[in-house]
Amino acid sequence: MSQIKLEAPFTSFRGKICKHSDIIFKEMYGETFTSQICNPRTKPFSEAELARQEKFRQAAAATKTALADPTTRATYEAEFKEQKKYKTLYGYIFAKEMAKL
Repeated sequence: MSQIKLEAPFTSFRGKICKHSDIIFKEMYGETFTSQICNPRTKPFSEAELARQEKFRQAAAATKTALADPTTRATYEAEFKEQKKYKTLYGYIFAKEMAKL
């Protein structure tokens, strides 16, 4: 009698499951996960959406630059310690840079 060993095509599955979805594979925390995108986007991005994406991109780049510069980082750290709204320094700097745009 022969023996077979069944292997699942993936080790874990996350995401909403429905019949009209696309399966994607993503790497998170050193592990590969499979998911399905429910109702994938069919229309191109509008001008307003593209503008918001670019604004977000610019704020993220400015935050990264501010964290890399020691003098700017020290200034933001001093302001961050005085406030209670934001829980992380990155979030505080990102909000400040987003407000500038």
